[in-house]
Amino acid sequence: MTEPEAGVGVGPWEGVEPDGDHYDPELLRDGDRRNVVDRYRYWKLEAIVADLDLRRHPLHVAIENWQHDFNIGSIVRTANAFAVAEVHIIGKKRWNRRGAMVTDRYQHVRHHVSVADFAAWAGDSKLAVIGIDNVEDSVPIESAELPHDCVLVFGQEGPGLSAEARDACGRTLSIAQFGSTRSINAGAAAAIAMHTWIRQHADLGPEVS
Repeated sequence: MTEPEAGVGVGPWEGVEPDGDHYDPELLRDGDRRNVVDRYRYWKLEAIVADLDLRRHPLHVAIENWQHDFNIGSIVRTANAFAVAEVHIIGKKRWNRRGAMVTDRYQHVRHHVSVADFAAWAGDSKLAVIGIDNVEDSVPIESAELPHDCVLVFGQEGPGLSAEARDACGRTLSIAQFGSTRSINAGAAAAIAMHTWIRQHADLGPEVS
């Protein structure tokens, strides 16, 4: 995966170089062309991850990956934008990173070989497991109160949550739709669900970019 084109970001540092172990000497010398917020310009990768770890939300997201779903990359990218604690891949370990746009370097991603393995982890972590799918017994997310410490679970593009994944969820929420199609893109659904949690629980103070 390549970084953004050369026109993105900032050039070499001008003037006296700043002090601090979090700065990357090569980036100061050559410029920082990464797609990062200004706060992290010229920072080392590991320093950015360490700083994010201090501010991540108690929100997790999980997605089933039995067919190498192409939406996983975009879900990882959105999770990074919302400082989600971890993204969980259930099923096949390999996933298409193209849509992540390099954000998987900054986002914690955990693999679970099966739904049972994931459910056991969620139980040990004392996280409420919430499915996101438009099924018969789902409740509208627009009127639901999301738990503060939870994991939102998404199924494959097309079939949605597997029966085993639905059984592992304490409840299932749906996203209201008003057009002709019966479902929306899994990556878009994940973004809506994550932002719903952000609206209910995140600190929207002046430091938010």
